[in-house]
Amino acid sequence: MFQPGALFCHLLLADEINRTSSKTQAALLEAMEEGNVTVEGKTYALPQPHLVIATQNPLGCVGTQSLPESQLDRFLMRLHMGYPEIDEEVAILRGKAVHNPLEDIRPVCTPEHLRELQQQAAAVYVDDRLYYYAASIAKATREHPQVTLGVSPRGTLALVQSAKAMAMLRGRNYLLPDDITQLCMDVLAHRILTKGSVNVGRILDEILHQVPAPVPDRR
Repeated sequence: MFQPGALFCHLLLADEINRTSSKTQAALLEAMEEGNVTVEGKTYALPQPHLVIATQNPLGCVGTQSLPESQLDRFLMRLHMGYPEIDEEVAILRGKAVHNPLEDIRPVCTPEHLRELQQQAAAVYVDDRLYYYAASIAKATREHPQVTLGVSPRGTLALVQSAKAMAMLRGRNYLLPDDITQLCMDVLAHRILTKGSVNVGRILDEILHQVPAPVPDRR
């Protein structure tokens, strides 16, 4: 008898993903891309909305391995947390002094509300010139002489979708070039392979200075 496992949730944290087996990573890809889980030939739909957050250890750590480019391409964004400032670290220490602060967590959004926000973001108007702008940025990464693997069409789609959500959060129902450019590093950097030790951030900055941003009509 099938028993739903940890994947059957609205928000999944896949911790230290670059220490898991290839089989585990392949199963996670299906959940992320299709919203399904397949067990013994039978497919089960995951609860919607279904969001995946993953962490990875630095590659120098024991037992880690590089994630395949095709798998990284499935992640909408990659964020670097870094270390906290000293005041923030002191706050962490104080918070853990008496009890576990995780016990104080309360819901801030229901699945229904999140679906409404997703629909609002999807309805954000995008001028055709901004589609061309996003596609031109992606094309420039593929043609850059210091890049061995540029942004895929999935990455371009992720950039536009993220920018629409940014516009919605900023209180607009239309997209501006700044919504796109300010997300390029977070959305595109992990999808680009450079030659040698060339910094991907420098390449993206160079491309954004070279690709002219349009002035779209506002609705």
